Amino acid sequence: MKFLLIVGLVALAMVVGVGMYVTNFTAYMGNNPTTCNNCHVMDAVYEGWYHGGHKQWAVCNDCHTPHDLIPKYIVKAESGYHHVSAFILGEIPDAIRAKQSQKDIVQENCIRCHTETVSNILDSSMEFDRYCVECHRSAAHGERGVSILPYQHTEEYK
Repeated sequence: MKFLLIVGLVALAMVVGVGMYVTNFTAYMGNNPTTCNNCHVMDAVYEGWYHGGHKQWAVCNDCHTPHDLIPKYIVKAESGYHHVSAFILGEIPDAIRAKQSQKDIVQENCIRCHTETVSNILDSSMEFDRYCVECHRSAAHGERGVSILPYQHTEEYK
């Protein structure tokens, strides 16, 4: 019985190991934006970011994941699970819509990078009751549109 358990665990470890190697799993642990563009759904978003104003300042994880180590990888794992599930089940949406938790993370990161601007807003009579992207939708990814020629750069990001 012990032998079968050991053989089963070794076989499972081999399947997981081969799966991680074939999918280049470690790339998803890093910050390179081309990894986020592995799915066609991200073409227009990636292209908008690449040609947009935030490219020189931020990569995908800077806006879309928490900056603390453990929460960052929890969010990456949840996103990865949802993406893999959608791919396996063939339920890939034409456009990915942010969940409430993702909107909150993006908002926190906008405030983190733009603290001085937010402070000026809070000091003014202007209300601060909306998400930044409601008014600044095109700031990070440029104008919305459909990508007809997906582009992936080869620059390395830390």
